[in-house]
Amino acid sequence: MPNYKYKAVDATGKIILGSLDAGNVADLELRLEKMEMDLVTYKQKQPGADLFGRNKVGRRDLINFSFYLEQLTQAGVPILEGLADLRDGEENPTFRDVVTGVIEAIEGGKSFSQALELYPNIFDNVFTSLIKVGERSGKMSEVLVDITETLKWQDELMSKAKKIMTYPAVSGSLVLAVLMFMMIFLVPDIMSGIVGLGGKIPLETRALMATSRFLVDYWYLVLGTPFVVYFVVSYYYRTSSKAKFIIDGMLLKLWVIGPVSEKIKISRFTRYFALMFAAGITVLDAIELSKSVVSNTVLEDGIDRAWQQISEGGSISESFKNIGIFPPLVVRMLRVGETSGEMDKSLRNVSYFFDRDINDSIDNLEPIVQTAMMATIGLFVLWLVMAVMGPIYDTVSTIQL
Repeated sequence: MPNYKYKAVDATGKIILGSLDAGNVADLELRLEKMEMDLVTYKQKQPGADLFGRNKVGRRDLINFSFYLEQLTQAGVPILEGLADLRDGEENPTFRDVVTGVIEAIEGGKSFSQALELYPNIFDNVFTSLIKVGERSGKMSEVLVDITETLKWQDELMSKAKKIMTYPAVSGSLVLAVLMFMMIFLVPDIMSGIVGLGGKIPLETRALMATSRFLVDYWYLVLGTPFVVYFVVSYYYRTSSKAKFIIDGMLLKLWVIGPVSEKIKISRFTRYFALMFAAGITVLDAIELSKSVVSNTVLEDGIDRAWQQISEGGSISESFKNIGIFPPLVVRMLRVGETSGEMDKSLRNVSYFFDRDINDSIDNLEPIVQTAMMATIGLFVLWLVMAVMGPIYDTVSTIQL
């Protein structure tokens, strides 16, 4: 079905820009009329439009979506009316079009969960499965509360991670640019002066001269190699399952960042597992659906192996223990949950522990990264001073007064 970029006017005379799937222009006009808008101009979008992710549907949109619906359902407002209100107040044109499509699907006879499944890139399997459980159990508002809280937790973690990494990334880039400028434009002149003094040139000075000469001759390789490596690794990560498995394993072992990332993924898995188990989904189905949230093939492979052992009659705790990926705390709490019959409560305790541990780890990560960056800069400055001042000092000390 073609996608059209449109310019329309709502009932208040406000200009609305957006995009919408429609069979033809007449269908587009009809869909806009249902949204109480009149078509002004339109243009069929070509493949590859919005390449840079403009108006992309993000986690904040999903948080607002689930929170708004949760408030309305608790107030007794039907889902369809709630979606219509949400659509009318949505500022993101892409997400507004998605909500419109969901409304039309429900009006066409689909359930709420089935309508969401039409947009898998926005509403993943876990989201739609939980909505389906809410429909079956009649506890839609409770499910939406859990979904909202989980999405908020993920958003807070991402915000903290971005905040921690922004300063080192910006500062490191600026420092690297200054160092490159010095090595290419200033150090060669300084080195030629040092050579002109005569005398023995120490090792650190020769190393600085060789580094400067290499950067002058091959600066384009130094700047281009990281981008080439990134695109090559990204290509194999997307196209080769073996390469993806190896890279995912390496990411879990990265200094400082790897262990924190692993805790986040395990906490996310246990949180969703508990949420789905409490909502009435069977253990095997909950594990299968929750697996996708870890976004790491090494962990997914381990979860698959645990799922296989459980399906063959093994206990949940022993199966997760045998795969050797999850920490002893997770295994212990799974065993407690099996014994007490309160698996969801035990898993929520695991998530609570990991949440605190993750927050502490992230808070401690910032000074570690900054200290490592400052130490690296300090070592380079020390090398530069020794390489430049050493030969000058040696030459001056040999001058007889």
